[in-house]
Amino acid sequence: MGLVSNQRGSRTETTQEGLPVSVSTGIGAAVPKKKWSNLMPLFVALVVIAEIAFLGRLDMAKNAAMVDTLADLFYRSRVPVESDDLGLDMVGDDRNLESESCEEWLEKEDAVTYSRDFDKEPVFVSGADQEYKSCSVACKFGFIGDNRPDATFGLLHQAGTASVLRSMESAQYYAENNIAMARRRGYNIVMTTSLSSDVPVGYFSWAEYDIMAPVKPKTEAALAAAFISNCGARNFRLQALEALEKENIKIDSYGGCHRNHDGRVDKVETLKRYKFSLAFENSNEEDYVTEKFFQSLVAGTVPVVVGAPNIQDFAPSPGSILHIKEVEDVESIAKTMRHLAENPEAYNQSLRWKYEGPSDSFKALVDMAAVHSSCRLCIHLATMIREKEEKSPEFKKRPCKCTRGSETVYHIYVRERGRFEMESIYLRSSNLTLEALKAAVVLKFKSMNHVPIWKPERPEILRRGNELKFYRIYPVGLTQREALHTFSFKGDVDFRNHLESNPCAKFEVIFV
Repeated sequence: MGLVSNQRGSRTETTQEGLPVSVSTGIGAAVPKKKWSNLMPLFVALVVIAEIAFLGRLDMAKNAAMVDTLADLFYRSRVPVESDDLGLDMVGDDRNLESESCEEWLEKEDAVTYSRDFDKEPVFVSGADQEYKSCSVACKFGFIGDNRPDATFGLLHQAGTASVLRSMESAQYYAENNIAMARRRGYNIVMTTSLSSDVPVGYFSWAEYDIMAPVKPKTEAALAAAFISNCGARNFRLQALEALEKENIKIDSYGGCHRNHDGRVDKVETLKRYKFSLAFENSNEEDYVTEKFFQSLVAGTVPVVVGAPNIQDFAPSPGSILHIKEVEDVESIAKTMRHLAENPEAYNQSLRWKYEGPSDSFKALVDMAAVHSSCRLCIHLATMIREKEEKSPEFKKRPCKCTRGSETVYHIYVRERGRFEMESIYLRSSNLTLEALKAAVVLKFKSMNHVPIWKPERPEILRRGNELKFYRIYPVGLTQREALHTFSFKGDVDFRNHLESNPCAKFEVIFV
């Protein structure tokens, strides 16, 4: 067999038949005659080394609590990862998750753009112009060209336009003011004195009534004053008046019913001279509490009430009012009136709230009116519009929570009652409690140097300092009756279940 030199370090070998065969002589050259099984030890060693490196990477990732979650996979892989828990596909990039917290990730992933910017396209309500200073959502009232309104006062059967019933009269005299009746007639939004209506319109407000006006000396011989003009009321108020007189309670009557004094007087200034005032409404209807009651509070007298069965919900403090629920109560109420009149210390306890401030529950009630009902109507409409859009598939793609290792971070939205836009807060599964929710809400709004919406409206003596005092938190969409009096989570488990059932849950908070 002959040899021929090759410039690349190989040689050319000729077979017996005279055919040339090239054989490599370089480094790592493979000799055809050697078997593949000779390379197996090297291959196994490489596999072992690779596996050790991979396990080492997993152990490091485990220690950082960042591998078994969708959020980590989002950043560690370019391969789409399907999430059974969240129901969406997420594609990662080259960024390192260690540089981004769950909160930062959720802030981006849950960010959405609504189809309607209410600053540029305000809520439009057809009807008379409304007076309000400002509103957290842009809104316009009146008649503006051919634009289709979002709502209109009165019944209007037009797609995309809500019909609004607004009234401050008792449903006992105007049947359609009953919420169930209004719904049957076709009204989409009800605005009445009922705290169960969509947008309550009460007789109370800090601006209209100087509720914290000082108490003046009680100089009149009569125990009580009455201003009752409608003698045909459908409740028992005239019978109660007569029954009190039979109990030897002296009453100066300035109204058209049982009048014994000239009625051409300033009502509030007159009431200030009496220990008691007869705040007798013309109907006994839940939440129907008119100026008769609030003027009595301004005057610094003790209201004796015939009217709303839940009038204690409107009391500035426990023991500050007397309630005649039925005629049979008159005897005991008269006895209490005489006792208070004869015992200055006991009577002054009934007016203690005038010096120390009303209860938080009273402040929370009256604070609602710090935002004009027209503005609250616009907020209600804008919220409805966005909630409808949030039912679309695009919005349902939001993850709303981020899990790393054994801990999950929940994204929650909160706004102060009377405002529209939401603020983000984050809660961790290791401390997913109602107390943690309250603390996170207060911390969030403090960090924003938040000024409660009621602050300019309240009497200066009740404005407090810069402290934010938490009062209530409840899911967006509840009525004010539910928010103020009936709703509460039944413990931490109930709260956690709510978050699981309502991704990106939205809440309203009341500060007092």
